[in-house]
Amino acid sequence: MPTFGNTTLSPRIEVLVTSTVIKQFQQDGTFRIANESQADATLKAEIVGVGRSPARSVRGNVLATTEFNLSLTVKYSLVGRDGKVITAGGATGFTSFFVGSDVSTDERQAMPLASEELAKQLVSQLSEGW
Repeated sequence: MPTFGNTTLSPRIEVLVTSTVIKQFQQDGTFRIANESQADATLKAEIVGVGRSPARSVRGNVLATTEFNLSLTVKYSLVGRDGKVITAGGATGFTSFFVGSDVSTDERQAMPLASEELAKQLVSQLSEGW
């Protein structure tokens, strides 16, 4: 499985998301991970969205946020050996995080949880067919 592409402004998350999806495939056990020369199909994916929205405000100050919702979205296609697309779709992982001193650091620390949710959804779609 090649490393996912990344069209977002979040740097270096493609390796995290790709490795999380690989681990989920291994845990699920429906498909076996192989190199491209031995594979029946190749999963090609691109991270297309990283969103952050306020979930909870500071009491008495609606402009200050104490908790954010984080979403991570991927578009994918499963391509057979013949180059034809077997299936295509998208998956989104969600989590929330509390704000400490640095929102960017807190978001980066929450990214693995959103990535896990995304991986579960993506692998479920491919293994169960919906």
